Amino acid sequence: MKIYPVILAGGSGSRLWPLSREALPKQLLPLVTEKSMLQETLLRLESENWMPPLLVCGNQHRFLVAEQLREIGVVPQGILLEPTGKNTAPAVAVAAQFLMKQDKEAVMLVLPADHVISDVAAFHAAVQRAAGAVKNGSLVTFGIVPTAPETGYGYIRCGAALKDLDGCFAVDRFVEKPDRATAESFLTEGNYSWNSGMFLFRAADYLHELKQLRPDIHEHAEKAMHDAYHDLDFCRLDEIAFAQCPSESIDYAVMEATRKAVVVPAEIGWNDVGSWSALCAIQSADANGNILRGDVYADGVTDSMIRSEGRLVAAIGVKDLIVVETKDAVLVVHKDHVQNVKQVVDEMKKRCRSEPLNHTVVYRPWGSYEGIDVGERFQVKRITVKPGGKLSLQMHHHRAEHWVVVSGTARVTCGDQVRLVVENESTFIPIGTTHRLENPGKMPLHLIEVQSGGYLGEDDIVRIEDMYRRD
Repeated sequence: MKIYPVILAGGSGSRLWPLSREALPKQLLPLVTEKSMLQETLLRLESENWMPPLLVCGNQHRFLVAEQLREIGVVPQGILLEPTGKNTAPAVAVAAQFLMKQDKEAVMLVLPADHVISDVAAFHAAVQRAAGAVKNGSLVTFGIVPTAPETGYGYIRCGAALKDLDGCFAVDRFVEKPDRATAESFLTEGNYSWNSGMFLFRAADYLHELKQLRPDIHEHAEKAMHDAYHDLDFCRLDEIAFAQCPSESIDYAVMEATRKAVVVPAEIGWNDVGSWSALCAIQSADANGNILRGDVYADGVTDSMIRSEGRLVAAIGVKDLIVVETKDAVLVVHKDHVQNVKQVVDEMKKRCRSEPLNHTVVYRPWGSYEGIDVGERFQVKRITVKPGGKLSLQMHHHRAEHWVVVSGTARVTCGDQVRLVVENESTFIPIGTTHRLENPGKMPLHLIEVQSGGYLGEDDIVRIEDMYRRD
């Protein structure tokens, strides 16, 4: 049996704001180890019977995802780009359509990109148990053996054990997130599992059930894949067809209605890192129950998590707090109220604030830039261009730019002139002049950009030519 891991790398992870934001969500962040959660997910997939992974992600994250794969040496089956997020049922459907073109008998191991699994050997063993049920045409979901009466997860009640298939059970029912008393009763009863959102099934079996249960999702997903087109190393789903696809989870669309649902309970050290308290639960605390990271001073602090991304954070005489500092936002929340962080993000979006969307460092396929200062008719940025990186050939209607090279070598196109600008040298780009910045060297290029003019928005960019094929 060839197993094709399918990694769902969409989502914004707003409950982990201010670290997780739409432009750089939690699956692309190094929250637990030095590697991102996506990278950790990919690295636990090494098995002689498992094929290279297929990834599904949002269009705006495509270059970040590709770069993170490159960093750990993973060459994927493909990277499918969703024009817009439509939840898991359509995402899995297009992945199934893609794999069916490669292998009619393809078995999909569907995994979110942002979960922690500390017992990898137990995870692989659970997949092998599930494979036996998949041979019989079942759609398998992995249940997590609960360790506490958690109210933030959905539950799965195990039904009858499957004959000759150790550790596999028919699904009796799915249960929505319960209240505390109900969750405690589930633990007492003993045959309930947390719903992990991980699945194993044949691509053909999933598509068959989807077509029977939700023909509308099946139709539009099939059309989106049929009319998909390649763009560099990515597969772009058809925008019109996918936009018409209903947004629905795989649980609601298929698993709760099919008669083929099977659950494999597993103890694999799983955590979905869905909130700051969940992140606390998987990190080691000091003698005072504190988890401190970065430049932090704590005096008389107990049972708290304090994380600094840059500036000094000093805390005195507090307990049960989550404090997260970034360059443009600070979160202070009691541990009992971490689920309300999403409400803060939603409210900031209503106010059209940028903090839910972007960090001060904004990543691009050629590198990154960071806003340093802004004032009346001027803006200062720190720009990093990776070796071989090339910004688009562009012009601006409302601003001029002055570039000062801090380190590295820049190849600068300004109008009809092309020249090299080295460390401690500068160049000026007048308003309305066609220009381009490149790094022809083998080391990162660092420069300071000073913009001046009547309008300094990022939408004042007219791209004439772009090697990354952005709009």
